[in-house]
Amino acid sequence: MIVKKQYRCIHSSSCLCTKGHLSDVIFLVFQQLNWNPRMIANLSCVCKWFDEISKRVLWKEFCRARAPKMMVDLQSSGSHSVDGNWKALGKLLVYCSGCTKGGLFTNELYKSIQIPGHFVYRTRFSRTSGKSFLLPQCRTDVLYVSDPCEHLGQGEEGDIDIGFFRGIFKSFLASKVRKMLIDRGAEFHPTEVCPYCKAKLWSMLEAKMIPRISAGSRLGAYDDTVEYYVCLNGHVFGIGNLVFLSDSEEVSELE
Repeated sequence: MIVKKQYRCIHSSSCLCTKGHLSDVIFLVFQQLNWNPRMIANLSCVCKWFDEISKRVLWKEFCRARAPKMMVDLQSSGSHSVDGNWKALGKLLVYCSGCTKGGLFTNELYKSIQIPGHFVYRTRFSRTSGKSFLLPQCRTDVLYVSDPCEHLGQGEEGDIDIGFFRGIFKSFLASKVRKMLIDRGAEFHPTEVCPYCKAKLWSMLEAKMIPRISAGSRLGAYDDTVEYYVCLNGHVFGIGNLVFLSDSEEVSELE
């Protein structure tokens, strides 16, 4: 009988341990590990009980530790797109979704390219950069966008440089972008979903809502190759064909 009670205590989602000393110990351990995202993700895959704790606590603390100012801003208006979706946001901070052959992106340059999703150690996100990806009438919205994750020498001849970017809207439900997508009757992608939260996707390219010149300039890509998607929870991911810089241009950029 004692053994049975102990078994229930460890595995029951309603037991005190999930809110008491075991979760406190896990919190302290991962605090010492600086909220290691790889370890959180790996343990979440093999233990459902741990996955619940990570969704409620660990991913939230990871996001706060990794991007504190961004998190304060995203929550400053009580954005529900953040609360309850810490795992998705944590993944967005450290994971480049890549692309598959004949996948989401429509430009012919990308049809033969396959780049697996992968972990990114650290990425800078900027709300100033985000404005470059919004039409002028939507620039009061707040969009944080990452620096591009560069994949050089892609394509059959190795002559294509690809840059992936990711981002998140603050208070997407109340955003002008969402309202414009709905007003324009934009349709969701029929099969693909957000790689971060599995929500339905809108193509900003199909909705004709990408400011090509400013987006290309900010990304360092050719204007006509920039594409991106936004999901129902305000997560953003996209791609661009990066402009090749000669050695002399690279030096002048550094100077």
